[in-house]
Amino acid sequence: MAGEGGGTVLLPTEAEAYAQSLQTFKIKDIGNQSWMRQHEYLEKLNMQALINASKQEDEFIKDFLISADKVSVLIHELLAIEVWKQKVFNIILRMNFEPKTTFPLYLTLYHEATLVNLLETILFYKETAEAAEDSILDLVDYCYRKITALIAKQEDGEVEELVKAHSSKTLETKGNLEELGNQEKIINFDVSIKAVSILRYVTDHLSGLSLSVSTRLLNTHDIPVLLVQLIDMPPWTYMNEGKLLKYIDNKWQEVPMSDRLKLTKLEGQVWISVFNLLMGSENQRKYEFNSFNKNQILKLRGHMNEILLDQIPTLGELQRYLEHLSMMEPPSTKQSLVLEQVPEIYDNLLAENEGKWPAIAKHQVKKCFDPPKSALKEQAKRFADTYNFDMLEGLITEPPKCGVCGEPATKRCSRCQNEWYCRRECQVKHWPKHKTACKLLTDAMEKIKLQDEVKSS
Repeated sequence: MAGEGGGTVLLPTEAEAYAQSLQTFKIKDIGNQSWMRQHEYLEKLNMQALINASKQEDEFIKDFLISADKVSVLIHELLAIEVWKQKVFNIILRMNFEPKTTFPLYLTLYHEATLVNLLETILFYKETAEAAEDSILDLVDYCYRKITALIAKQEDGEVEELVKAHSSKTLETKGNLEELGNQEKIINFDVSIKAVSILRYVTDHLSGLSLSVSTRLLNTHDIPVLLVQLIDMPPWTYMNEGKLLKYIDNKWQEVPMSDRLKLTKLEGQVWISVFNLLMGSENQRKYEFNSFNKNQILKLRGHMNEILLDQIPTLGELQRYLEHLSMMEPPSTKQSLVLEQVPEIYDNLLAENEGKWPAIAKHQVKKCFDPPKSALKEQAKRFADTYNFDMLEGLITEPPKCGVCGEPATKRCSRCQNEWYCRRECQVKHWPKHKTACKLLTDAMEKIKLQDEVKSS
């Protein structure tokens, strides 16, 4: 049974069945019962893949997804939820909609993070990128959109707002749509950060992918210039009263003065992506230089120093390339007739639902996102089963924080064992909001316990 065996979420036989069952959904079906069931499957696959990778165990989740030809399904579902958030969720936010709980909507928003996390884990391997086939082009475009949005947040001064939102975020199962909109901003930022890592893995595997992928990266989107912007104005750093904060391991952390030049994993990913795109011999022949992108890329020289080169020694080769580039005109690209593949999933999703967005929002509000109490209890039961709290505690790398004030917490709700508090005053203050969720989770876990007792008897 899942949950047994030292932090195991899924046994290999369960994981194989879950992988084989994955399917694509129409946007109008997002949030319905079948879709929610698949979300639970994906969350369990994601958690098990993360456990296997962190423990350097057999990564059977990746193998099952490849053998069942489901990598392209993951990418389709990622783009479907992206389109849903852009076109449908924004309509729902403007509606006079007051659900009994916003939890089903939150799960739907979080679906994008689940898919991105899973793809990031399995795309470390070249065979995963190759198994994506033509849909890898859609994934490249997705990463481009997310990274562009990251840069826009920095330019528009939204990083300070995100820092404050992250420091106070709590998972509420009851709340208003305005708070849900704030949660969406947090999720979008987290997802965009993951897109940087996914892009790096795609650049790692270019030799096994179609020529259309490198053409799209280099010339259609000019990703090297986009990465220079990330290095020049990183949206994962924030200065506050002389203190430097960096977004590390999904949280904002203060960086001591002595570590300010030390690369984070995310910053390393960006530099490796730049290296992969500019230093590959085939890429150098293909990249269409002009005066603008040449000058942008030469900005990298201002960031290259001994400390950086000590951390990533191979960048010395890039440094020499940049010095050479600065003293001469870049070589002209070889012009040839190439039949280029183009991404189709994103555009097809938009075309299929053009003019239908208000009707989809109205349907989903009525049928999916305001379920009766009995359905909420069943959903809470499945949620408690999916997120095995005792198992997940072993994966948490930081102490729990109070669900009210965000301070380090030592007390937890004695009933559901899910919410943490720093003192009794915060628990009492939070109880009116927590009461409904607590009862749903407690009832669900009691049912699970009874079912396990029946099975074992």
